[in-house]
Amino acid sequence: MRWIAALLASGPARKALGLMLTVLTIALFLMNLRRAGESAGRLAERLETVEKINEAQRQMLDAASRRPRDRDELAQRLRDGEF
Repeated sequence: MRWIAALLASGPARKALGLMLTVLTIALFLMNLRRAGESAGRLAERLETVEKINEAQRQMLDAASRRPRDRDELAQRLRDGEF
């Protein structure tokens, strides 16, 4: 155990340890950025899907609001050629 303490007490070993810690920190930071980017991509895809679903529902509601109320109105539309 004393040789580890003596090794870390030397100047070059301390510099090497500092460099290794810096490299490790940068690597972890880059991995976290990558994961955050993937998460943002999934959220953007989910938002796009929800927007498509909402647009389809809006179109269905619009079509339902324009439908004939009863048979007489349907027959009148068919006679007028509006359907």
